[in-house]
Amino acid sequence: MSNLTKEVIAIVPARSGSKGVPDKNIRELDGYPLLSWSIAAAKLAGINKVWVSTDSEKYARIAVRFGAEVPFFRSQKISTDTSSDYEFMFHAMNWHKKEFKSVPEYWLHLRPTTPLRDPKIIQEAVRIITENDSLDSLRSAHELPESPFKWFLKDENNMFQGLRKDLTPEKVNEPRQNFPKVYNPNGYVDIVKASHVLNSSNLHGKDMYVLESPNVSEIDTVEDFEFIKYQLTKNGSPLLKYLKTLT
Repeated sequence: MSNLTKEVIAIVPARSGSKGVPDKNIRELDGYPLLSWSIAAAKLAGINKVWVSTDSEKYARIAVRFGAEVPFFRSQKISTDTSSDYEFMFHAMNWHKKEFKSVPEYWLHLRPTTPLRDPKIIQEAVRIITENDSLDSLRSAHELPESPFKWFLKDENNMFQGLRKDLTPEKVNEPRQNFPKVYNPNGYVDIVKASHVLNSSNLHGKDMYVLESPNVSEIDTVEDFEFIKYQLTKNGSPLLKYLKTLT
């Protein structure tokens, strides 16, 4: 794509239709809307252009108040419970291409549901992908303490069934050190490339760099908010200090 630029753009997806926790993306964490924490993380990481992709005028006003841009609204068609990350990302990239006749190559995906981030890790993620042209994408993950290779299924007769043919009852009982390390993808930081997304039907491609990040807590329930508040009280956050300067 000849109209690609090397610019990095951060995009925070914030649809309004959360059912598990109504208005989750603007529910307050320590006095600040959840989406504002991701905006703050991008700003402190040195990302100049931060967009919020939303279907809500209310959410848009909040996003702008905390320093983001909302250049468009996305349709209800791509703002449902079953809408994919690919849909909103493709929409944003395609909008930029049509509006400005160019599109930034690197798109930093920051989910509001992972509010506590270290901006230095975001900076490292950006450095890695911008210095490695062969990568299609980057995704953060943390190592799991328990290997899923030790898990198993059961059949209709309640009999053991390994996840693989070689995983027998004796094999899955071996120490976890005998199994490969496994990583759980989390919402700390994802980066995708427009050159891949706009020419395919998926976000990450086959050459995805795995950035090992801290074991991060994500918010899906009201109880998760309480746990995040505990972490915030215990450890503090540079994001909170930044948000306080805005109010």
